[in-house]
Amino acid sequence: MKAPTGPPETPFAPSGTPRLAVDVGGGLTLKNPVLTASGTFGYGLEFEPFFDLSRLGGIVVKGLSPRPRAGNPPQRIVETPSGMLNAIGLQNIGVDAFLAERLPQLARINTAIVANLYGESDDDYRSVAESLAGAPGLAAVEINLSCPNTEKGGMIFGVDPSAVERITALVRRHSTVPVWVKLTPNVTDVTVIARAAVAGGADAVSLVNTFTGMAIDVRTRRPVLHNVCGGLSGPAIRPLAVWLVHQVSRAVTVPVIGMGGIVCARDAVEFLLAGARAVQIGTASFNDPAASVKILAGLEAYMRDYGISDVNELVGRVELPS
Repeated sequence: MKAPTGPPETPFAPSGTPRLAVDVGGGLTLKNPVLTASGTFGYGLEFEPFFDLSRLGGIVVKGLSPRPRAGNPPQRIVETPSGMLNAIGLQNIGVDAFLAERLPQLARINTAIVANLYGESDDDYRSVAESLAGAPGLAAVEINLSCPNTEKGGMIFGVDPSAVERITALVRRHSTVPVWVKLTPNVTDVTVIARAAVAGGADAVSLVNTFTGMAIDVRTRRPVLHNVCGGLSGPAIRPLAVWLVHQVSRAVTVPVIGMGGIVCARDAVEFLLAGARAVQIGTASFNDPAASVKILAGLEAYMRDYGISDVNELVGRVELPS
């Protein structure tokens, strides 16, 4: 099927219900392709007052480390044109507190719960993976190998193909659920890193994490962020993210989960056409706590308008020049 270029002559009847389920690898099927992105949605429970979380395809929680982590000192966030820079530094309650306090509450929500895990060393990644193994209510784990605003771990590993393959294989050995690897865009060729993740046993790859950036206060001549640099997210990065998803989806055989500046259904469809099986909504949730579920509703409306019965018909269907 070709990607739609205009509304069909006979759109779906109002009662028509498009099929939204997507296979994201490792035997995991999501009820729909819209998830929230790690680091932008807390532990999910904070957003319960705003909408029914069970409508989402999944929730990816804040990155978890072996021990509680305070993150970077303020200032940690600054707005930029069409986006924002953040240098939170992976502040989190630690994997043990997550398992004891948050996951039992999340498990009662009818949606896929994905734990994002972070480490400063191989042993850290192994430790968190071991702790999460067999946890009731956990659907998948996402390895953060791409955070640009910490001194150790994260992107230091994520730019090195051998380290990506090694840590992916390490987490894969200790995990009882599908393993996703979150990729950094701050490399020369992201497909090399994606292939390394797959070689290590990744069931899916997610991209992109934030681009490294900096803001300077011209009055004081000092960096705005205490950490000096931070991760750029928001609509400003979307064209870059779509391009990288397009490249990776053609370089690997595992499912790709796309993210980067999605604020409306049209943006989500771009990522699907580029090759993503699912999308994660990030910075948009800061502006509108219900952004993710509104994007889902918009995607359903788009499918009805264009006579698309199954969301998988959109995946990778961009029409390239011959």
